[in-house]
Amino acid sequence: MAAAEFKRYGSQVFVSTFEMFKIGIGPSSSHTVGPMRAALMFVDGLRDGGELDSVQRVEIELFGSLGATGHGHGSPKAIVLGLSGCDPQTVDPRAAESIYVDCCNQHQLALHGARWIDFDPSEQIIMHRRKSMPFHSNAMTFRAYAQRAEPISERTFYSVGGGFVVRAGADGTPQIVADATPVPYAFSTGDEMLALSASSGLSIPQMMMANERTLRSEEEIRSGLLHIWSVMQE
Repeated sequence: MAAAEFKRYGSQVFVSTFEMFKIGIGPSSSHTVGPMRAALMFVDGLRDGGELDSVQRVEIELFGSLGATGHGHGSPKAIVLGLSGCDPQTVDPRAAESIYVDCCNQHQLALHGARWIDFDPSEQIIMHRRKSMPFHSNAMTFRAYAQRAEPISERTFYSVGGGFVVRAGADGTPQIVADATPVPYAFSTGDEMLALSASSGLSIPQMMMANERTLRSEEEIRSGLLHIWSVMQE
C-alpha cells in the first residue's frame, strides 16, 4: 500500500503507532506532509523506472482543499521539497526553507536532488480552487515531460488525512492492498478492545506492543518511540 501501514481484516484495521504519530514539517498532515510524500513517491518512481534523466519539465495539479487552501498550508513548498528528494521525516526545516526560496527565486529545481530542471512553482503547481476528483477531494496529479508533448509519466495521489497517501491506479481508483499478516489483537471498536484486554489479561499498551511487533522488533519500536518523543520535546 502506498505510503501507509494499514493491516486490514474484514472491518478490522490495525494502524501502526508510527503512522499515527508521524514526524514531518507542518502545519498540516494532510496538506503538507501528504503532498510532500506524494511528490517524493512520484520522483522515486521516475528514478526507479529509469526516466529521471529524460525529464525536462514537471507539472502538478492540486484539487479540492489542496487547491483551495494549499498556499496557507504550505502545499506548494511541500511539493517542491518532495520533488527535490526530501523526506518529511528526515528533512532539516532550515534547509527546507532554503530549497523552497531558491526554487521560487531562481525557477530551478534539482529533481530527486540529482537532475536540474526549470521549475517555477507559481506556474507549474496549478491550484484548482473549485475542482475535485471523484474518489477523494484532496487529489494531486503529477506529470513529467521529456521533449514530446505527451507526459512520460503521470500519477495521481490522494492525501486522505493524517499524512496517509494513496496512489490511484489506471482507472483513477485508489490502489489499496490488504496485508495478510495477522496481528494478535485485532479489534474494530472500543468495546472489542476492552474485551480483548479482559480475556487476555494484558493491558492495552501490552496488546499494542504485541501488534506492533508484527511490523518491527521491540528494540526498533522503543527507539522509534523515543525518537518521536525527542522531536516533540524539541
